[in-house]
Amino acid sequence: MSRPSEPSQDKKINPGDGREDMKKRKNDASQRNESPSRLIDARIKDLGDWRGETLSRIRSLIKQADPGVTEEWKWRGVPVWYHDGMICTGETYKNVVKVTFAKGAQLEDPSKLFNSSLEGNARRAIDLHEGDKVNDSAFKALIRDAVALNKSASRL
Repeated sequence: MSRPSEPSQDKKINPGDGREDMKKRKNDASQRNESPSRLIDARIKDLGDWRGETLSRIRSLIKQADPGVTEEWKWRGVPVWYHDGMICTGETYKNVVKVTFAKGAQLEDPSKLFNSSLEGNARRAIDLHEGDKVNDSAFKALIRDAVALNKSASRL
């Protein structure tokens, strides 16, 4: 039993920030047999604000850059895009939509889209805040380069 000052365990804490209750965790794609694409659609709709619009735009650019992309739903609600390996994730937080490229440190970024997780040896991220605009052509080039990197690694 929780004390009145503590949040109830059966309610979301800060919707959209990734911290979800146990019931929500059990409703993963694998348990509900829903397609990852439908779960991503639902996430975008549930966000209902600039984060949903941004995630939808990123998703559209990914599909334009790589029509063969596969969508997955992982880690209790994170959209993940694959093609011969992970390309990137699309996490939504209260003040940011974070697009993390799994092998971003190996990608050229002449347009300087990467603005987060710059110190690591593997990942790189793009943090998008409300009102930020995405350089569509540069973003699609990053997606295509990430797919090419995955394909070259899978041939080894």
